[in-house]
Amino acid sequence: MKYNIYLYILVMAGVTYLIRMLPLLLSKKELTNRFVKSFLYYVPYACLAAMTFPAILSSTASVLSATIGFIVALIAAYREKSLLTVALFACLAVFITEQCMTLFV
Repeated sequence: MKYNIYLYILVMAGVTYLIRMLPLLLSKKELTNRFVKSFLYYVPYACLAAMTFPAILSSTASVLSATIGFIVALIAAYREKSLLTVALFACLAVFITEQCMTLFV
């Protein structure tokens, strides 16, 4: 029973390796299709957004404070602030919102 977990990890590692290596093995020439190149360019950003956004909404005590922090982060990022500044502004906005919510509830 104890060794089943090692088997699961080995199978998952093999599947992950195959998914990443098969496209490299099957395509010998350079991609020339502009649509495919554009699609592959944006895939990492879409995956990152799909994984991050649900975590943002469930990471605080309420969805309201998470939404306010997200909006503050978007505004700071749009104004081209550094990653650390964006994170600090978002955390500060969430903290202030949570404190205000405890005062009024």
